[in-house]
Amino acid sequence: MVSNDYVHGYSEREASRLCDQANTLEELLHSDTKYPAGSKVLEAGCGIGAQTVILSKNSPGAQITSIDISGESLNLAKKRAASEGVKNVEFSVENIFDLPFDEESFDHIFVCFVLEHLKEPVKALSNLRRVLKSGGTITVIEGDHGSCFFYPETEEAVKAWNSLIEVQARLGGNSLIGRQIYPLIKQAGFSDIAVSPRMVYSDSSRPHMEEGFVRRTIIPMVEGVRENAIETGILDADTFDRGIEDLHRTAAEYGTFNYMFFKGVGRK
Repeated sequence: MVSNDYVHGYSEREASRLCDQANTLEELLHSDTKYPAGSKVLEAGCGIGAQTVILSKNSPGAQITSIDISGESLNLAKKRAASEGVKNVEFSVENIFDLPFDEESFDHIFVCFVLEHLKEPVKALSNLRRVLKSGGTITVIEGDHGSCFFYPETEEAVKAWNSLIEVQARLGGNSLIGRQIYPLIKQAGFSDIAVSPRMVYSDSSRPHMEEGFVRRTIIPMVEGVRENAIETGILDADTFDRGIEDLHRTAAEYGTFNYMFFKGVGRK
């Protein structure tokens, strides 16, 4: 099942954050994701299309079907794709647990930042395996909030960060899922599995990462759970706000920030 709420919300700011994240991490996460011309690719959980545009650019000859459970997000994805001149993608509102496609319909499947929001990730992967051709591949990318460490590290900053983890857990998701990519893919019945960690490191010598990842991706992601964290008593408003202030210091002259993504590929 999909968790009751998307932990980051569907605001315009969240849409901008997702695009900033995709653009900043394009080389790190997607430089080795390219599909042959003529192959049929299913992107499961495309959201607003931030990753879709990159997939299309990397594999212009592939036929991509991008699905999402949110019609609102899919409309944004269509607009984004049109603005970027994307020609090889079809969009459809679908549920990952109730796919309308025949067995062995796709040569490849791509899943990015989706499993963390699902209560039954193995079931989702197993269902995707059904529509994958024999010998076809699945690519899964997830972050792991437990891999995060930064300087300066204050008690308030750590509490603000951990509130994000707890809010997502209460909504039925798992923001620590990155470390589970290998066992999840294996439990879903795939073979030839290879998982590679992709570390993001930021300091003032890397202003692109400070701006694109820390200020425009990480901090807005934490800020997005402020209301929920306060209302549920996870954290009081003053502590949360001081934590956000301290997280901004990690993107200042003497700050550093580290985070780990995991990319797994398996074969049917």
